[in-house]
Amino acid sequence: MNVAVIKYNAGNVQSVLYALERLGAEAILTDDLERISKADKVIFPGQGEASTAMKYLKERKLDKLIPQLKQPFFGVCLGQQLLCEHSEENDTTCLGVFPVKVKKFVPQNAEEFKVPHVGWNNIYDLKTPLLEGLDDHSFVYYVHSFYCELSEYTIAKTHYIHDFAALMNKDNFYAMQAHPEKSSLVGERILKNFLSL
Repeated sequence: MNVAVIKYNAGNVQSVLYALERLGAEAILTDDLERISKADKVIFPGQGEASTAMKYLKERKLDKLIPQLKQPFFGVCLGQQLLCEHSEENDTTCLGVFPVKVKKFVPQNAEEFKVPHVGWNNIYDLKTPLLEGLDDHSFVYYVHSFYCELSEYTIAKTHYIHDFAALMNKDNFYAMQAHPEKSSLVGERILKNFLSL
C-alpha cells in the first residue's frame, strides 16, 4: 500500500511516519501533486498556524488538488481544521471540503479551562468504520487552541469547555483533531482502521 503524507511545512510529521511504519505501511512525505494523486491513501498531518499552512498549500497548488482527491484521505489536527471552510486563526479561508467553521476556544473560567487544550480527553458518540473496535469514551491526546464546530459530518465528539467535533467524515474525507500517533493503542487502532478503508 502506497501512503502519501502531505508535506506543507507543519510540525509533527516524523511521528506520523513512525506510526505508519509500525503498522507496516509504506509512506512517503511529499508535496508532489502527481505522487499524492496516485497514492492509495493520503494523510494530511500537522501542527502549526492556519494562514501560513494555507499559503504553502496555495504556492504548490495543493489547495486545488486536495478537494478533488477520491482515495481515502485523513486530516489530522491542523490538517482537520484546514479541510474546513474558514478558521478564526488569522481569519483564514481554508480548503472548504467540510462546510464547517473553525473557532477559538474561549474559556468561561480561566482557572478551570486553559487554552490550549492539552492532554488526554475522551471521544464519544462514535460512528463510521474509522472508529470500529473502539469503546465509547476512549481516550486520545490533544494539543489545540481552535476547534471544529459540530455538524452533520461529526463522527465523534469531545467535551472541553463545550462539545466539539473530535472526528469528521464526508465521502472519502476523514479528519481528527487529536493526534492518533500520540494516542497510544486507540490512535493506533484509528490509523489501522484508516489504512483498511
